[in-house]
Amino acid sequence: MIDTVATDSSSNSDKPRRARRTRMTGAERRQQLLDIGRTLFAQKGFEGTSVEEIAAKAGVSKPVVYEHFGGKEGLYAVVVDREMQRLLDMVTGSLTAGHPRELCEQAAFALLDYIEEYTDGFRILVRDSPIPQSTGGFASLISDIATQVEDILGHEFKSRGFDPKLAPLYAQALVGSVALTGQWWLEVRKPKKAEVAAHLVNLAWHGLDGLEPKPRLIGHRKN
Repeated sequence: MIDTVATDSSSNSDKPRRARRTRMTGAERRQQLLDIGRTLFAQKGFEGTSVEEIAAKAGVSKPVVYEHFGGKEGLYAVVVDREMQRLLDMVTGSLTAGHPRELCEQAAFALLDYIEEYTDGFRILVRDSPIPQSTGGFASLISDIATQVEDILGHEFKSRGFDPKLAPLYAQALVGSVALTGQWWLEVRKPKKAEVAAHLVNLAWHGLDGLEPKPRLIGHRKN
């Protein structure tokens, strides 16, 4: 619900018209505070952001922030938990292909998509959290994503005569390398996203010994 203005219908047109504003609902105010907090935490970090600044940008008093979140820590925790769930959903939801190499491409694209579309969220996630999170930290999120590809790698290892018990190790290495590359790409934004994904999968798929000079994507994603 947006703020609306109603005018006085009095017949005395010489009097100034008075504006009546409709207040936000509780849910709308909560979302507004989350959006503002998310932006400030991404720009300034947890320590550099104050309740006073959050309240001022929302046009409310400090007690309103405390009423909804119990303080800055509560607001930060909700922002982080939402971003972690969003990233996890994007990565796990992207794993739809049958070919293992294309699955690697999809996972790489999902993380890079998140960085591109939700830059503020990623900046918050990669910071060291000053407070415990119900869903853990960024490292635990990467571990959760790696778990999603363990089965894929385990099946592939078994079919190739490798020890499937090593799949968790390789899953952590693969997803971790993509996450760290994503942090670097967040700042430089070049080469283009598809090229970054292609090179990540090239290294993961071929290793240093078999690197392709100009790796290509095999899936339907090209950008």
